[in-house]
Amino acid sequence: MRTHPAGSGRVARTTAWLGGAVFVLSLAFFVWSYGVRFGRSRPANGSPDMAAALAVNALLFTVFALHHSVMARSGAKAWLARVVPQALERSVYVWIASVIFVVTCAAWREIPVVLYDVPWPVRGACLGLQGWGVWLTLRSAGVIDPLELAGIRQVLGRVRPPSFKVFGPYHLVRHPIYLGWALMTFGAPLMTGTRLSFAVISTAYLMIAVPFEERSLIDVFGHEYRAYQARVRWRMVPGVY
Repeated sequence: MRTHPAGSGRVARTTAWLGGAVFVLSLAFFVWSYGVRFGRSRPANGSPDMAAALAVNALLFTVFALHHSVMARSGAKAWLARVVPQALERSVYVWIASVIFVVTCAAWREIPVVLYDVPWPVRGACLGLQGWGVWLTLRSAGVIDPLELAGIRQVLGRVRPPSFKVFGPYHLVRHPIYLGWALMTFGAPLMTGTRLSFAVISTAYLMIAVPFEERSLIDVFGHEYRAYQARVRWRMVPGVY
């Protein structure tokens, strides 16, 4: 008779699979928000207070970012381990992060000021940058097991030991997913105030978070990651950062 680790019963598996679905839906909601609502060039309800909108938007993303920062701390992980079974820790994190991300996108204040709307062929170049950003993100994410990322493998008791892999875009910069994000958000040929505020605030958070993330990677992979840092100089943007 096969046994499962604590928390990997039917309820746990259902919770983890639903969490994975919510994660995918949160990404789809972001794509719609950025592609449609954030691209509006006319205010829906009167003229917006741009200063207030920027303050609200910064606060929204700060809350989202704080969740990541707090949950990465050992104290928060220890507290969560006392509340939920160990196998469900990652799934609970994914649930909370996905819901907060949806709320962040839904509550994002619009700043429907058109900063630029470039014509062809420059428009084609912008779309190409966004397409490259999508490719970088998907290609780079290939090194990450999506089922483990969503917390599903944990409840199935099939977690793989951590391994350090370098391939494709990881030879260009150490965090190509973040580079892809910047290209997708900054590459829009129609740039509204709403889109720019999201691009600037979210990318600034990623840039701030990179050193802390790399400390964690050094803790896990040690000299292997330090050697990688020496080989690939740039963290996120070649020649810049």
